[in-house]
Amino acid sequence: MGVSLSVGDVVEDFELLDETGTRRRLSEFLAKGPVVLFFYPAAMTSGCTAESCHFRDLAADFAAEGATRIGISRDQVDRQARFAQANQLGYPLLSDPDGTVARRLGARRTVAVGPFLTRRMTFVIDVDRSLLEVIHSETSMEAHADRALEALRSRPHP
Repeated sequence: MGVSLSVGDVVEDFELLDETGTRRRLSEFLAKGPVVLFFYPAAMTSGCTAESCHFRDLAADFAAEGATRIGISRDQVDRQARFAQANQLGYPLLSDPDGTVARRLGARRTVAVGPFLTRRMTFVIDVDRSLLEVIHSETSMEAHADRALEALRSRPHP
C-alpha cells in the first residue's frame, strides 16, 4: 500500500495512458493550472457515473479556477473511452490498470471491496505539485467536485 498523502505534500509526476491511448503526464496538465485528480473504482457503474457527471456538469466552475479535471481508475483504455463517450465527459480519463498511481497516492485498497481495489478519493493539486486538498467519501458522489471547487476558490492566488 502507498503512503497516504496530506495537504502540503508534493505529488510525484507520473505518466499514464488516457482514454484515447495517448501518454499523458501530470506535469503536462499542471503546466496549464491546478489539477483535480479523482480516483473512482470502476467506469460505467452507477456511483462512478454520478460522480463523473457531476464533475462534467461543473466544467465552467472549474474553468473559472483554471483547473483541469482528470478521472482515473483501473479500467483499460477502451473502457475509459466508452465511459467518456457515453457520458460526454469532456475531460481526460486515465487508465491505471495495475494501480501504481493509486498506490503511490494512497487511493489503493489493501483489501478489495467486491471487485473494487481503488478508493473513491480526490486530490486537488496546485501548479507547484503541492497538495491543496484530499477528499475522501465513498458514498457522496457530489462531495468530491464540490469540495475540490471550494479548495480551488480558497487557495491564495499569485
